[in-house]
Amino acid sequence: MALPKEPRQKMINIMYLVLTALLALNVSSEILNAFKTIDQSLTNANGIIEKKNEDIYKSLTNKLNDPKTKEQAAIWQPKAEKAHALADDLVKQLNDLKAELKKESGLKLVDGKEKFNEDNLEAATRLFVDSKNGGVTRGQDLYNKLIKFKQDLTDLDPKIAEKVIPNLSLDLSIPTSNNEVANKDWGYAYFNMTPTIAAITILTKFQNDIRNSEAQVAAFCHQQIGEVELVYDQFNAFAASNSQYLMSGEELVITAGVGAFSSAAKPTISIDGNVVPVTADGSAVYKTVAGSTPGENTKRVKISFLKPNGETAVVEKDVKYTVGTPSGLVVSTDKTRVFYKGLDNPLSITGGGGAEKVNVTVEGAGSTVRKAGAGQYIVNCTQTGQAVVTVSDGKTTQKINIPVKRVPDPIAIIGGKAGGNMQASVFRVQSGVIADLRDFVFDGVKFNVVSFILVATGKGFPEPESVEVNGPAFSGTAKNLLRNCQPGTTVIIGDIKVSEPGGGTRKLDQTITFILE
Repeated sequence: MALPKEPRQKMINIMYLVLTALLALNVSSEILNAFKTIDQSLTNANGIIEKKNEDIYKSLTNKLNDPKTKEQAAIWQPKAEKAHALADDLVKQLNDLKAELKKESGLKLVDGKEKFNEDNLEAATRLFVDSKNGGVTRGQDLYNKLIKFKQDLTDLDPKIAEKVIPNLSLDLSIPTSNNEVANKDWGYAYFNMTPTIAAITILTKFQNDIRNSEAQVAAFCHQQIGEVELVYDQFNAFAASNSQYLMSGEELVITAGVGAFSSAAKPTISIDGNVVPVTADGSAVYKTVAGSTPGENTKRVKISFLKPNGETAVVEKDVKYTVGTPSGLVVSTDKTRVFYKGLDNPLSITGGGGAEKVNVTVEGAGSTVRKAGAGQYIVNCTQTGQAVVTVSDGKTTQKINIPVKRVPDPIAIIGGKAGGNMQASVFRVQSGVIADLRDFVFDGVKFNVVSFILVATGKGFPEPESVEVNGPAFSGTAKNLLRNCQPGTTVIIGDIKVSEPGGGTRKLDQTITFILE
């Protein structure tokens, strides 16, 4: 087709062609966000692996100092430490490459946070395909370093070469492509015209492979000596009484002692379903205001921790205290000192001049109240905030401010676990993701999983694969992805959305990471 002769029309046509080219190069925000989610999930997985490795290295050091295991530990502990040093060095080099790549993409600090052009298609090409180091491209140089890392692990010991290396999750094969250059050049295949955030995710993926490989070698070295031991390295004195309210002649019981605590035991402490932060010495301090329900009250304490044999133990205790009975009108929220949005919150009114004279109103937080029986009321709230309960019996009026909170987030679990290590054969037969609301004071409150993103990387996946799943079950594409999972695969479940009591959905601030064995 001939170009128009009129200059203005020529300019319009040229601008149209330029716009079309720009649109063709544009990377959608959904794709960029998906890469950021995968990168963060892989980073979280790396943290889990490093913590697991730390426990192994501590145990190896202890076995080196134990006369019973010193001889074997002297052989295998240095090999594990060498693998650790090799992995640390290569992970640092990849972090340096990430920093360099961000600079290539216009890195700057805005309000203390890094900002760069995540969709830049040229930065990774310039750094890994065009730039050279010692006569080879930076991409090829990275590939050579990964190959050397794998060979260095192989050279640690013939047993490691035979038993561990064939199952390493570090896959350095070139992804298949229709581009002939990409099929021959590893760096070109991964980084040519790749958005910056995707290139960073690829580097994080290889860091994950490196840490997984280190973990496999360290675990094998430890197996030649024995199981991981927990070292009880913290101690804490404790004292508690049987009651905070005593009458004359009542018995007082005080329990005191010294508790041993291992920083590797990873304790989790919850009181009435609320998780309480654990201090450095393994203890947790919980403070609350006594409710207005007269008589004996109970707080349920649940402690879960890692036993020396690696199993998780759960201990539950009841802490009792007494609330004295005041005269006059008494208002009690029965279950808790708060109302929960979307639930039937029970409210009890006792005392006064008779139930028929009691008038109850609730204001704020979209609250309504209805009578459920003699002295019993149900309060429903459609918003969070503050509810004001006003109770009058004709003589006395009481106003109580009660916080209205949303029901706590459930814990997303698969096969009863919220991440960690799992046998690959066990993981492949799991049916889906469950939202488990543990130890909540109300019975029968349920969340349902609405959607989530499933990501698999490591062994069996040369490149990270992801699929968005609607509903709680692994089905369709997700089921096919699970079939490819094997020892050395890292599986991440993120962007988990659930339906909440009373209507609506929420996104859980939780990412599950499983390292398959």
